Amino acid sequence: MALTLDEAVEQLGHRFSPKRRSAATRLRRLADPVAGPALTEALEREVRDSRAWETQYQMVMALGMCGHRPVLGLLRNLAQRPFEATMVYTALGDAIVRLSAPEGTPESLRWCLDSGTQMLADGALRAVAMQRLCLDTATIDHVLDFLEPLDPHDGLRFWAAAAAAGRPGSQVTRFLHECAAGPRSDVATAAASSLQGKYRTYTPL
Repeated sequence: MALTLDEAVEQLGHRFSPKRRSAATRLRRLADPVAGPALTEALEREVRDSRAWETQYQMVMALGMCGHRPVLGLLRNLAQRPFEATMVYTALGDAIVRLSAPEGTPESLRWCLDSGTQMLADGALRAVAMQRLCLDTATIDHVLDFLEPLDPHDGLRFWAAAAAAGRPGSQVTRFLHECAAGPRSDVATAAASSLQGKYRTYTPL
């Protein structure tokens, strides 16, 4: 039987990391703002152990899904710390953009893209795609300028291509055509769907 909200919050303090991870995953699915403070405290403890990166990932993602905006400062600070497991940066980028939406999306997206951390940028672009967030022309141009020098095999193009369905502008269309004709099948498929104005359904880790 699935954990209730209260049970999941209590299990965040379990002595074993898999149990804490299970609780965070459950809270991510529940997406209840009530869990925000407990998740914040749990994450502050969890980041002390580099071996628990999978649990850290799920806690960060749960915070993003819960909409707990007070944790944004902590997440930005963590994004500037070294993590051996780069997937943690993906969760941080995703959560930072989710918690900034909609009014703070442009600034937070730019911050992640300009951080110099590839997986932070990947997570930020993923959040834009998953939430189908609207971007102003200047921000779209910034994203395209960021992606333009990357190798055609670079996976960072994927979420940008997935997020571009229905976006206007010749630069966006050109980018999607380049991706659709590129060497990566996942990027090409996402771009082809966006060129048709269709959002595909994605389920991130």
